[in-house]
Amino acid sequence: MSSSAASKRDPRPVTSTPPTSWVTPTLILGTLIANLAPLINGFTPEWQAYLSPSSFISRKPWVPSELPSQAQRISPKSFAVLPHVPPPSEANGFTLFTPPGITVESLKQKPFLVLDDGFWEIIGENPTLTMIATGGTNPLFHEAPVWYPPTDEMFFAQSAGPPAAGTGLHKSSIIQKISLTEAETLSLTGNGTGWVEVVTVNAYPPIINPNGGANFRGEMIFMAEGMGEHTPPSLCFMNPLPPYNTTVLLNNYFGRQFNSVNDLAIHPKNGKVYFTDVNYGYLQHFRPESVLPNQVYKFDVDTGAVVVVADGFSKWSGITFSPDGRYCYIADTGMLAGAYPHDFMAPSSIYRYTVNLDGTLSDRITFAYINVGAPDGIHTDTKGNVYAGCGDGVHVWSPSGTLLGIIYIGQTSANFQFAGKGRMVILGETELFYVTLAAEGMRITDL
Repeated sequence: MSSSAASKRDPRPVTSTPPTSWVTPTLILGTLIANLAPLINGFTPEWQAYLSPSSFISRKPWVPSELPSQAQRISPKSFAVLPHVPPPSEANGFTLFTPPGITVESLKQKPFLVLDDGFWEIIGENPTLTMIATGGTNPLFHEAPVWYPPTDEMFFAQSAGPPAAGTGLHKSSIIQKISLTEAETLSLTGNGTGWVEVVTVNAYPPIINPNGGANFRGEMIFMAEGMGEHTPPSLCFMNPLPPYNTTVLLNNYFGRQFNSVNDLAIHPKNGKVYFTDVNYGYLQHFRPESVLPNQVYKFDVDTGAVVVVADGFSKWSGITFSPDGRYCYIADTGMLAGAYPHDFMAPSSIYRYTVNLDGTLSDRITFAYINVGAPDGIHTDTKGNVYAGCGDGVHVWSPSGTLLGIIYIGQTSANFQFAGKGRMVILGETELFYVTLAAEGMRITDL
């Protein structure tokens, strides 16, 4: 190099700091997240995964290399604009929606409807839906699904009130159970009706018109809607093993009967029982007129204390929590029983509350509105996704409220339940379904 060239060299010292133009938003964000690592480590595993630096830089959902035989991708853009939008007399809250280019037969043959790529991680590489039992016109498979791991059995309850069941005022609905070991052998058949034995559970004393159910301290709690004026609604503790003995935990609010207690969930951190109470028993003619508003309660089994934590809804139904206990999700089925037989102006929605450190609920927001039927039973998986039984099957949302997909059964699913990882049972009123998928249900608390 010549002396003249050397004299023209930039005299400023060499530095490893890039020019300002090189400082990209990704670099800034990555540096910020890295500095927050000590704080992130204090969060639950779900939040750690969400807040990890890699999740911000690249959050591409997993997509299978081959389309599963029982799944199909349906883009919301395909029905954003329809050539003909039917009038309200033809399309309302009970109308099963069939996207353009899709047939009803296709929905039944490929019932895992992927609306967002985030649904692939939930259903996995080979999801299956199998009908394993039928009740004819009798809604034997309605509510209160509870999985009991020691025997690998799923418990559930018949519907109270419908004329086809003959239950409600003069005869109580019943609790039943199935063996998931039997169901699992049929997961690839598509229809295993008759091969899974449905067993009646003769609880004693009987749980009158059971509805919601949950695992609790190694046993189960069932919600009894009550019957007539002299059998009040109650929360009942039941041994899941013979002789299925029961104990009443709560049957009044300061001397007043509840309306017809509906569903419950156990908070994963504080261990309290949160339950909904709604006047469906009155509307279905097996309970007297209500003397309390439709409300949500928090019950401490150890002290007996019960307090109201939410009100102001139309018809409360399902309730659940996020896996870390930060949020409470509550379903409102107001559309099903308004001023008229059905009120399409009333809620058919899921609301989300923040659970405060003292167990109270605040900051209510609308989480989702259901396009067909009303949300009834609701649950979450270990990643915080929210599932609800609706008018055509089970709908699934991300924690931020994006509808990811539907497990389509073509009829109402009042409730459903996970059985650990990769298994689910769907209650389709007159039909019972067994599902295999990738997701895992929220872990059972021992509190």
